[in-house]
Amino acid sequence: MSPSNEPAQSTEVAIVGAGPIGLELAVALKKAGVDSVVFDAGPIGQTIAWWAPQTRWFSSNERIAIAGVPLLTTDQSKATREEYLMYLRGVVTQFDLNVHPYCPVVDVQASGDGFCVTTKPSGNVTPWNARAVVLAVGGTDHPRKLGIPGEDLPHVDGYLRETHRYFGRRVLIIGGRNSAIEAALRLHHAGAHVSLSYRGDELPEDGIKYWLLPEIKGLLKAGRIENFVGTEAVQISSRTVSLRRKSDDALIEVPADDVLSLIGYSQDKTLLTSAGIHLLDEVKRPEYDPETMQTNVPGIYVAGTAVAGSQTSKYKTFLENCHDHVDKIVSHLTGQSVEHSREYESQIVAQPES
Repeated sequence: MSPSNEPAQSTEVAIVGAGPIGLELAVALKKAGVDSVVFDAGPIGQTIAWWAPQTRWFSSNERIAIAGVPLLTTDQSKATREEYLMYLRGVVTQFDLNVHPYCPVVDVQASGDGFCVTTKPSGNVTPWNARAVVLAVGGTDHPRKLGIPGEDLPHVDGYLRETHRYFGRRVLIIGGRNSAIEAALRLHHAGAHVSLSYRGDELPEDGIKYWLLPEIKGLLKAGRIENFVGTEAVQISSRTVSLRRKSDDALIEVPADDVLSLIGYSQDKTLLTSAGIHLLDEVKRPEYDPETMQTNVPGIYVAGTAVAGSQTSKYKTFLENCHDHVDKIVSHLTGQSVEHSREYESQIVAQPES
């Protein structure tokens, strides 16, 4: 990387990631009198921004609200993508947070009593000095690969896009958990001809939200969504997908204008490894102290779903069970005791999973 001629700017805490937890932390630090700057490679709430329009959260509004700001929707139902992004913009505006969108952090290195945080907005290398760094980078940077020929063809996608574009098209969805099932239902109702391939012998009912399960089972049974449960994709061509049926090893050719491979996502480890953070287990989760959220590198913390690395099919770490990371980090940075729960936290978590 070419060195920058620009003088380094300074902040007490550099927060990498302008998702809900990164923003919630910035608010908490501001209330504690600690200066912070939030950087993100994309817009605020970038992971949510790439959801298909009008996608609803699976979690109820109380669980995903941040910084003590109520999340209200016009019909009292779970927030949509658009409603939540508007909510995040409101939080940033209300608390006048110092947020730098489209300003990727490309390196973090120890420097003196703190760190040199190298950013690269619009390709321009810009250094920052910080006493501490918090990596709230999430864990869903890249769609998981199938590892089969043809998965890089242009009609193969790891994300559900605007549903209108699939109207009248033959869409094969690969996957059998929440994202895949929701996509199958939405595209069916949008007028696509949907097929569903899942490698298990049957759909994993414990991995599908209870309000999605009856409808997908009914549509598969009725043949309105073509049922290829018990098959595994082995090759994708421009017009068809070859599926191997697990019961007898027979090959099935399924016509497909679009292929959605919705089998999960992996975390980009680049910044974690360059900063010297140890990665543990098969999911490569960062090493950290659960009492303080500090990693094996003193002064560098992790927060939010970043702590879980590349989660596998059954996610256990969500936004809704990461709010306490904020209190732990602020407490450790300031040396002051911070309340480790939001108002009504016990009542919220006592409710059935939303």
